[in-house]
Amino acid sequence: MAENITAVNDYLNKLTDFGFDYGPKLIGGLLVLIIGLWATKFITNGIGRSLAKTHIDQSLIPFLKSLTNIMLKILVVITVMGMIGIQMTSFIALLGAAGLAIGMALSGTLQNFAGGVIILIFKPFKLGDFIEAQGFLGTVKEIGIFTTMLNTIDKKLIIIPNGPLSNGSLTNYSTEPQRRVDWTFGIAYGDRVEDFRRAMGELIADDARILPEPESFIGLSELGDSSVNFTVRAWVKSEDYWNVFFDMNEKFYKKAGDYNINIPFPQMDVHLHNKQ
Repeated sequence: MAENITAVNDYLNKLTDFGFDYGPKLIGGLLVLIIGLWATKFITNGIGRSLAKTHIDQSLIPFLKSLTNIMLKILVVITVMGMIGIQMTSFIALLGAAGLAIGMALSGTLQNFAGGVIILIFKPFKLGDFIEAQGFLGTVKEIGIFTTMLNTIDKKLIIIPNGPLSNGSLTNYSTEPQRRVDWTFGIAYGDRVEDFRRAMGELIADDARILPEPESFIGLSELGDSSVNFTVRAWVKSEDYWNVFFDMNEKFYKKAGDYNINIPFPQMDVHLHNKQ
C-alpha cells in the first residue's frame, strides 16, 4: 500500500513539474496562436482594402490576399512551435522531407498554383472578361491561387483548375472592342436576290448599333435543298453582339413579307404514276 502511495506521489510530482515547466509555454503558445490567427485575418483584409484603392489589376487582389494569408499562418505556426520548445532545426529538416513527399503527391495542385501565377503574369484574361475555355463559356468572377471561377450566362458557377486553364486553348471575347456578327438567312427559290439585298441593306442601316466601318457584307453562300442561303456579316461593339444578333433575326422574320421574300421550309414533291 505504501509503495502505491509513493508511486502516485512521484507521478503527481512529475506532473506538477511538467506543468510548471511547460504550462507557461503552452499557455503562451496558445495565446500567440489565437492572436496570430486574428492578426493574420486583420492584416489580410487590410491588404485587400488597400489594394482595392490602388490602380493595381483587380485580378491580383484575391491571389495576393490568399498568398499573404497562407504565408502569415505558416509564420504563426512556426513561432508557436518554437515557443513550446520544439527544436526547429529538426523540425525544418522533417518539414523539408515531408514537403518533398507532399509535393510529389500534390503535383497537380502545384501545377494549378504555377498556372495561377502564369495567368496573373501574362494576363490572357482579367476579371469581368467573357471567355471560353475547357469547354465552358462565362464571365471571369475570380482568379484564385489554384482555380478560376466563371459565371455562365445562365448563372452557374464554374470552377476551373488553373493548370489546364493556363496550358489549354482559350478564347477571350472581351479583348477586342469590336466583333463581327454572322447570320445565315434563307429565301425561297423564285424570290428575287435584289429584294433580299434591299431588305438586308435597310435593316442594317436602320440599326444604329451596327458600325458603318468596316462595311457590312451580303453574299449568296449556298444553293440548298429547299432554300437559297445568304451570308450576312456586320460589325458591332463587343457588348452589343448578342443583342444585335437576336434582334436582326427577329426583324427579318417579321419584315420578310414586306419585301416579297418567302422564308422556306423543307418540302418534298411526290409524283404518283397510275399504272393500269
